[in-house]
Amino acid sequence: MEYDWSAEDLAFRDEVREFLAAKLTPELRRAGRLATSVYPDHEASMAWQQILHERGWAAPAWPVEHGGCDWSLTQHYIFQRESALAGAPALSPMGIKMVAPAIVAFGTEEQKAFYLPRILTGEVFFCQGYSEPEAGSDLAALAMAAVDDGEDFVCTGSKIWTTHATEANWIFCLVRTSRTGKKQQGITFLLIDMTAPGIEIRPLVMTSGEQVQNQVFFDNVRVPKTNVLGRIDDGWTVAKYLLVHERGGVAAPWLQVMAQDIATAAAQQPGLDGRPLIDDRAFAAKLADLRIRTEVLEVLEFRTISAMAQGNNAGPASSMLKILATELSQKLTELALEAAGPRGRVYQPHATLPGGPIAQFTPPDDGYRSGAEWQAVAPLRYFNDRAGSIYAGSNEIQRNILAKAALGL
Repeated sequence: MEYDWSAEDLAFRDEVREFLAAKLTPELRRAGRLATSVYPDHEASMAWQQILHERGWAAPAWPVEHGGCDWSLTQHYIFQRESALAGAPALSPMGIKMVAPAIVAFGTEEQKAFYLPRILTGEVFFCQGYSEPEAGSDLAALAMAAVDDGEDFVCTGSKIWTTHATEANWIFCLVRTSRTGKKQQGITFLLIDMTAPGIEIRPLVMTSGEQVQNQVFFDNVRVPKTNVLGRIDDGWTVAKYLLVHERGGVAAPWLQVMAQDIATAAAQQPGLDGRPLIDDRAFAAKLADLRIRTEVLEVLEFRTISAMAQGNNAGPASSMLKILATELSQKLTELALEAAGPRGRVYQPHATLPGGPIAQFTPPDDGYRSGAEWQAVAPLRYFNDRAGSIYAGSNEIQRNILAKAALGL
């Protein structure tokens, strides 16, 4: 594989850097720097999406006819890497990176014309309705019912761990429309207006104290059949396609930035012997190991994205990358917490920009924080990243997929 940048690649990198330098305000950089999970401050994320949309870069992976960019594989990677290095806040993946590709692949022309431009502008903001209280990793066990009633489905049930349900005005849901055959059959993919009568949202408080996840209840919610994506009873096909996009993507640049931030902090943070923590051989060895792993992950991402650029499906590779990226991220947050030391054990979310409201916490009147900003962020990122090996299909399920699809077991 060739790793040298071409003259065109370097010119594009410079164009991206110039754009980021001009458009990333101090407030937006702060939102990226103080994010406590993969979901940054919602208002900052949407503000950045609007800036990117004005440039035509909000959804570069989409087909050009729908607002995407005719970029090479290398250009996509450069954009992701430079955005990470510049500290840009992440965009919510639910619309742009997850349901939108499914709409492009399975949607009617009317659905594409309505949803895609509105996802780009942020007018339509999606959340995901997959997991249920009794159907998490075993997603095909879902029970939320959608009863046929003429031109509509009447939906009753609940979804759980629904990120940003309080901000979203649309939700894409898997619902049970038939109970015959295998449990993967009889599932339909529905796009549901969150303002429809009969929907109730109850926030869930995470271990970090944030209210980003929610449980959503549906009580006889009427949904037009025109909101079905794909075919009725064949939603599992759409869901599998979407999950490849959810589990894939580019993680290495963001993880490399995390590792560099830890190295920078450790050079300034004293260890037990009073010397900079980075001089502690045990700590330095752990950091070096994780940095090597980020480089390996980057190569694997290159190979996978290259295959997809040639028209191949990522297949089980998306499961492999999901396992490696989330477990590596967890290790990095553990090391960051170690580097933060005693001040990193203080619960001070007021010194961060979390992805949602903080429950039952009263910040000090003077805004005091113990230690530096990164020491306040470290514990919240640690708590939030515990979920990384569970969301988008638990890593145990991903290993089962690899055992069956790649090893034939």
